[in-house]
Formats: sequence, structure tokens, C-alpha cells
Amino acid sequence: MAFDLTAYTIRRKVLKIFGASFHIYDPSGNVVGFSKQKAFKLKEDIRVYSDASMAEELLTVKARQVIDFSAAYDIVDAGESRKVGAARRKGFASIVQDTWEILDEDDRPVAKVREDSLALALVRRFLSNLVPQKFMVEKEGGGKEAELRVRFNPFIYKLDVRVDPGATLDRRLILGAAVLVSAIEGRQR
Repeated sequence: MAFDLTAYTIRRKVLKIFGASFHIYDPSGNVVGFSKQKAFKLKEDIRVYSDASMAEELLTVKARQVIDFSAAYDIVDAGESRKVGAARRKGFASIVQDTWEILDEDDRPVAKVREDSLALALVRRFLSNLVPQKFMVEKEGGGKEAELRVRFNPFIYKLDVRVDPGATLDRRLILGAAVLVSAIEGRQR
């Protein structure tokens, strides 16, 4: 099952004109998830399915409001029809260095997703977006949970997700946050 893995690769074609679609692969290259975003939606609604047939929905990542500088996205386990948490973009902080908060089902902060370094973030924003992004997922109070790393390729967006062996954060939250990073931050590339 997709939520039992410690490594994923999320892949999106950059040159797609309208909308976006993502394939999520396990370390052996097998598809364990698929997401197709509709173009021109005011309120982000991302569905993650077990494969491209879209027969079995795994996760729903849905914006709470239409336009919000510090947008919050609920992450729902579609099989259980239950919110497992949320990801909230840190508005002003993300102008300089992309930062997200991961919240539990009661909207209490449990982790942060932060771009690797302020210096590299500034280089990406003001000099060249050819420097691939790297994000650290850290639990509140410290402790690395996962790493998200964009691979440089001008035609295909790839995000490698590596979950630490001792990670205690719900994998559905890690995968939901990784899909959001691919959809929201990846769109800026």
C-alpha cells in the first residue's frame, strides 16, 4: 500500500498546457498513486488515486478557502472518509523561503516543511530557478521526519520523498504534503 513506503517519486510533465497530472512511484518504479488536477480551479481540490484508472481514491487534499495567502489544505483519507490532518502555507515566510505547517486532525501543529536554506531560496527566487529545491520535514520540537528533493530536469518535474526510518508522523500527511509541494511550489518552476 502507498502509505507503507519509505520512499516515493512524484513525477509531473512540465509542458502540459492545462491542468496537471502526477504519477507517484515506489522505489522499484511501480505506480502507487496518480493525481490529476483540473485547470482554472479557484479552490484547489487534489485527488490522489491508486493508479491512472482513478477507480480507487486514496487521499483528498482540498483548500479550505478560495484565495488565501496562508492557505490551509485538509488532507482526508478517502477510504475512511476522515480528515487525518492539514497542511498550511506560511504566507509571509514563504515569500523568501517556502514554509508549510503540518497540522493534526484537530489543527494543532505537529511538523514543518521548510525549504533547505535561506541562501539557496534567495538564489532560486532572484537569480535562477535552475537550482533544485530541497525541503526538510521536521517534527515540532525537532527531529527529522522526511526529506523532499526536486531533481533538476527542464521537461519533467520529479520530487523524491524519503521518509526517515524512525519517522512517527502519519505517512498520509507526509504524502499529502509532498503532493501539495509538487502542485503548488512545482507550478512556480
